[in-house]
Amino acid sequence: MKIITHKDMAALKTKAGESSRKRMNLNVHEQASDPIQRLFIAADRTSYFRAHRHNHSWEFALVLQGLFDVLVFDDTGQLTERISLGPQARVAAFEIPAGTWHAWIPHEDGSVFFECKQGPYNPDTAAEFAPWSPEEGSSEVTDFVQRLKTLAVGDMAS
Repeated sequence: MKIITHKDMAALKTKAGESSRKRMNLNVHEQASDPIQRLFIAADRTSYFRAHRHNHSWEFALVLQGLFDVLVFDDTGQLTERISLGPQARVAAFEIPAGTWHAWIPHEDGSVFFECKQGPYNPDTAAEFAPWSPEEGSSEVTDFVQRLKTLAVGDMAS
């Protein structure tokens, strides 16, 4: 049996805050080849989750701590749905179908969600990044994230 303690979660949040990407994951699955990937992801509010989709897998996520918005887009980058998730929000979890463009916006440092999706994990095919979203580390990220924070359903991401 695997046990994930509150101390493990606190350490994960600390590591996320200290990392250059301002997020960190704790895998529950044994290896990348496992048929079901299960992991906790901690993020600070400055972490950038580039818009992406998983073409070969659905994704289930449950927000345990903090607050996130999940943004859902069509192929052109138009926002089709915005969902706030967290213990204080109306929504706690979601499952998104394969091939759906989405992005995460963390609103509080130390926010944590649990994610489950089909494996095996292959870094070359795990996610396809939206061509209308800037690459992580590019100079356009800050302005893009600010836009995403205020984007309304029907608005274009770029």
